[in-house]
Amino acid sequence: MKKVFFNGGVFCLVLIGIAALFGPWLAPIPLDEFNLKRALVGPTMDHWFGFDEEGRDLLTLLCYGARVSVGISLVTALITVTIGTLLGILAGLRGGRTEEIFIFVTDILLAFPSILLVIAIAAFQAQTSIWQVVVVLSVVGWVSYARLVRGQVLTLKNRDFVAAAHLVGCPLPRLIFRHLLPNLAGPLLVQATFGMAGIIIAESTLSFLGLGVPPAVPSWGRLLDQGVHYLMVAPHLSIFPGIAIMVTIIGFNFLGDGLRDRLAIKERFVDE
Repeated sequence: MKKVFFNGGVFCLVLIGIAALFGPWLAPIPLDEFNLKRALVGPTMDHWFGFDEEGRDLLTLLCYGARVSVGISLVTALITVTIGTLLGILAGLRGGRTEEIFIFVTDILLAFPSILLVIAIAAFQAQTSIWQVVVVLSVVGWVSYARLVRGQVLTLKNRDFVAAAHLVGCPLPRLIFRHLLPNLAGPLLVQATFGMAGIIIAESTLSFLGLGVPPAVPSWGRLLDQGVHYLMVAPHLSIFPGIAIMVTIIGFNFLGDGLRDRLAIKERFVDE
């Protein structure tokens, strides 16, 4: 059953990835084509997802929105993983005062609900852009990776191969890139997979509240916000963006569960 869920998650993410990469070519109508005569028209045989309040094809908007949401999640995950890994390794290896400051800062950030902290930071932005959204999400996103890496480093630095590297005078950069990072790759990959699902939820929430990407940029959260105003007369405006968000999050969660199980099996096999 877990294999079925894993394959289903991969299939969902492949569909979203195709929409994000080839959205402009797959879209049935150009993004800037308006026609108020077909505003709020529901799904038809030629236009499966219907039209929005300005007469734009909803499938086109979802394809472009996939590019925005997936792009923000990928860039944010890359930044947060890099920052969290560096700080986690630093705290785990050095210990002492550095580790105490690290724990103090991360405990403060973890004390606040992450989505509320993201909203509070975004609310102080006069104007928002895609890169500002990435920065806001990265401010709080690195904490979980840093705590994970620190815990793994505390375990790894007591292992025999790390002690042997110290005995032969292995330089610190070689110790990190040759011995520590390969052993951290599995847990970081699983954490990043779940983290990307959380980033998409956070970005959609910010856009839904008007604190995310600019109004001119199509976003799943902004489409949901638009659909709320026409929920009774044009429910397709909310249904299809909601399905897109749900499918993407389920795909990342199933992928993360599958990777966690497979990496755990591999680790048990190595230990034996």
